[in-house]
Amino acid sequence: MVFESLSDKLQNTLSALRGKGKLSEKDIDVAMREVKLALLEADVNFKVVKDFIKTVKERSLGSEVLDSLTPGQQVIKIVNEELTKLMGTGEAKIDYSKKPTIIMMCGLQGAGKTTTSGKLANMMKKNGKRPLLVACDVYRPAAIKQLQVVGDSVDVPVFSMGDKISPVDIAKAGVEHAKRNGNDVVLIDTAGRLHVDENLMEELIEINNEVNPSEILLVLDAMTGQDAVNVAASFDEKLSLTGAILTKLDGDARGGAALSIRTVTDVPIKFIAMGEKLDQIEVFHPDRMASRILGMGDVLSLIEKAQEAVDEDKAKELEKKLREQSFTFDDFLDQLEQMKNLGPIEDILGMIPGMDNKMLKNINVDEKEFDKVEAIIKSMTKAERQKPEIIDMSRRKRIAAGSGTSQADVNKLLKQFKDLRKMMKQFGNMGKSMKKRKFKMPFPF
Repeated sequence: MVFESLSDKLQNTLSALRGKGKLSEKDIDVAMREVKLALLEADVNFKVVKDFIKTVKERSLGSEVLDSLTPGQQVIKIVNEELTKLMGTGEAKIDYSKKPTIIMMCGLQGAGKTTTSGKLANMMKKNGKRPLLVACDVYRPAAIKQLQVVGDSVDVPVFSMGDKISPVDIAKAGVEHAKRNGNDVVLIDTAGRLHVDENLMEELIEINNEVNPSEILLVLDAMTGQDAVNVAASFDEKLSLTGAILTKLDGDARGGAALSIRTVTDVPIKFIAMGEKLDQIEVFHPDRMASRILGMGDVLSLIEKAQEAVDEDKAKELEKKLREQSFTFDDFLDQLEQMKNLGPIEDILGMIPGMDNKMLKNINVDEKEFDKVEAIIKSMTKAERQKPEIIDMSRRKRIAAGSGTSQADVNKLLKQFKDLRKMMKQFGNMGKSMKKRKFKMPFPF
């Protein structure tokens, strides 16, 4: 869950205001003190917190709140708006005007720079670009090999010249290679640093001067909180960053980086990355992140994820099969795969409005159950998937042994599938009945 600790505290504090019919200045003072503590514990920059609380309090004591029929909700609305302002005014887009678009990736060691370069390349490829990854980290053991493995995983080419050539020369040669081979985006994976090292920083400045990138993106570990802001300020001073990418947001990150970077350094957050999978990266939207932190959901991101994960042709075909009651275990497996592509179930549920952290904790979704179901279906023969009714006792024993599950697990899945088909049949009959009734109506409406 993104910023779980911060989110919990803010939601608990603000929910106490929601139920009050009238708010006094004392009520607002108490709430703002709790909000201030929550932000400081999340490692948000002290000056940022001070200005934030001052603005929210001033607006909350104005007529728009005190004269409102729902003052608690108005305060929550103000907090949401001010949180959004802290993180930026809107989506900060990549500048693709230059061909090829050169993106220089930089950051400290351990922030996930190489993996994030692969994630970004994968996202761009899905959006119709032809990215090239360039291996310029010649210092870290196996760094070049790691980038090649990542590139192979997302089917994106990697340009490398080994670890004996200057990173500046590799970067220049990589850009020329992209021009010759029609790659319209070049992602330069530079060497990481244990800290802001002057010699390596000079190398980055030289690469910047030689290839003149359209974007210089800094990869930051969100779990380092305020340290991430200090790193951003140091890199920005030397390189004039065009954006930041926050990684490791799936952990209980303190959140200070996301809420401080834009205000302190004026460097916009362009992407956020969660998890190890190479499709777990998304465009950063300040308004959506503020809503998620406050437990107000994020419907737009949920829709975008669904559109990306769901195959439209397959969805139409499934609709037809459901109508005709010809839904099979193969279709069930296909739906399971598409659902897993949406990402962790907890994160998906967190995007639904009204689904606060307290409710999420009461919903126990064991994603291992999905793996169990998948193993059972894959242990069936083609005929068994098409016609589950042929699965007798001996077949059930074989499927259980083949999937590493128990016979009770197989029986449970078969019963659930039978109930699902039965329910679909009832819906189908209901639809037919409604159509018949419509034609019997004496009036055209």
